[in-house]
Amino acid sequence: MAYFITDECISCGACAAECPVSCISEGDSKYVIDADACISCGNCADVCPVSAPVEE
Repeated sequence: MAYFITDECISCGACAAECPVSCISEGDSKYVIDADACISCGNCADVCPVSAPVEE
């Protein structure tokens, strides 16, 4: 299951820096994950200070 980023996101960018497949980018109001490219490794969730990335 791919991850997605909830509205809890504070746009710090920690998740994007840790993504091994570079599927996380800055959106209008929060970071977003390309679900088709996500390999569900969980690195984004591990580094997020507000637990915004969650599995679908």
